Amino acid sequence: MNEEKLNIFLGSLLTDLGGAFSIGLVRIGMALGLYKTLLAEGPVTSAALAEKTGLAERYVREWLSHHAASNYVTYDPQGQTFALSPEQAAVLADEDSPVYLADAFDAAAAYIENQPKVQDAFRTGGGVGWGNQSGCLFCAVARFFRPGYKANIVESWLPALDDVVEKLQRGARVADVGCGHGYSTVMMAAAFPNSEFVGFDFHEASIEDARRHAKAHAAPDNVRFDVASAKAYPGTGYDLVTFFDCLHDMGDPAGAAKHVRQSLKPDGSWMIVEPFAHDSLEGNLNKVGRLYYAASTLVCVPASLDQEVGTALGAQAGEKRLREVVTSGGFSRFRRATETPFNLILEARP
Repeated sequence: MNEEKLNIFLGSLLTDLGGAFSIGLVRIGMALGLYKTLLAEGPVTSAALAEKTGLAERYVREWLSHHAASNYVTYDPQGQTFALSPEQAAVLADEDSPVYLADAFDAAAAYIENQPKVQDAFRTGGGVGWGNQSGCLFCAVARFFRPGYKANIVESWLPALDDVVEKLQRGARVADVGCGHGYSTVMMAAAFPNSEFVGFDFHEASIEDARRHAKAHAAPDNVRFDVASAKAYPGTGYDLVTFFDCLHDMGDPAGAAKHVRQSLKPDGSWMIVEPFAHDSLEGNLNKVGRLYYAASTLVCVPASLDQEVGTALGAQAGEKRLREVVTSGGFSRFRRATETPFNLILEARP
């Protein structure tokens, strides 16, 4: 055994365990308003933070100590105060920040809750239906994606498509398929008031949440939500169809591609946003790939295997495999429009 390699591996594993052990503590910080109070108050002692939040000081002190040890908050030993640096605040406290990631800890908790069902599926080879997965998974995933969507959909992803923004500004018909809680649909509808947006999802509970979200946030009149699958959503003559982080979850993505092709105008566009991935396993052996393979094992592959066909693309399918799926549906043009460290933004045209 190489002692140096052993120590490096142990150090890496301890970092992972620290993050895993932090899941509950970060969720407490979100639920009890500790991050928002730290952001608003600046440097505070544990007693001051406890007073501001109405919480027990002894618990708050231990929570802060963990966060200081994790570099989640900044500690000043001279004044015995704790604060969020601008960088820490952007990731943990500012829900409008493009790098806000606190909701990812809710997703991590949902993955753990999903473990028994997926563990059984390992033995049977069967799936775990999207509606049968852990109760808070849907809202956690929706909130996890929201900051990236808010930062990118209107500002960079739609403009990367050929002639699409101009159509949306004039007035276009858009189907947002697999819309989940509807964050992406509402964002686009608010940005392009002359266009009509319909969010479709096969999961009825998600559509109910999308309608509640739209009402709570005073969504414009040019958006609505309906229950429908990617292979059977109604309507034709769409100028744009969007799939945000959902194609790889579908049992029959090729069948969905065929239906998209039939629903589009001859000059229409299909925007497919998928997790960033290279075409080979070795290309995905990195921090982003690691997150996506975990989510794929516990959520995406089980969801697909529960549906008809059960293609199980997985969250790291890569552009080459996605191209094969899209072109099998009758599309003749396919390109990578743009990308982020977390997403591939693909455009398909008839």
